[in-house]
Amino acid sequence: MSDLSEFQRGMIVGARLSGASVTETANLLGFARSTVSAVMTAYTKEGKTTSSKHNSGRKSKLADRDRRVLKCIVARKHKQSLSEITSEMNSHLQDPVSSKTVKRELHAANIYGRVAIRKPLVTPTNAFKRRQWCRDHKCWSPQQWQQVI
Repeated sequence: MSDLSEFQRGMIVGARLSGASVTETANLLGFARSTVSAVMTAYTKEGKTTSSKHNSGRKSKLADRDRRVLKCIVARKHKQSLSEITSEMNSHLQDPVSSKTVKRELHAANIYGRVAIRKPLVTPTNAFKRRQWCRDHKCWSPQQWQQVI
């Protein structure tokens, strides 16, 4: 029934108001009898043929502003865990949200958990040797560098 257009709903109501029975209307328009009955029930109770589908469902706990704040939190500190992001987000909100809600909103914004690439550990000794190598080779000529390659 919810997939019907406003025109189809109007056709059902018009056929019923012109005196056709539920079965005749269903056969004439090609809908199930239950669909015709449901449309007519909605019409007689509420006086409308439109669907309230756009207004149905549970309301979101986060407003657009809260979603923007969440994106800023993640962009500013991108290495935080989900629980840290959730606790920081809850400090900005009056009604706390769960980490599952935060995860769902991040996924809706195309933000997913990523693992950082492993980088070799640079020890102080290795850093000193690298600097020393750079100092030794800073005055090399292009001919000397061509021999390296």
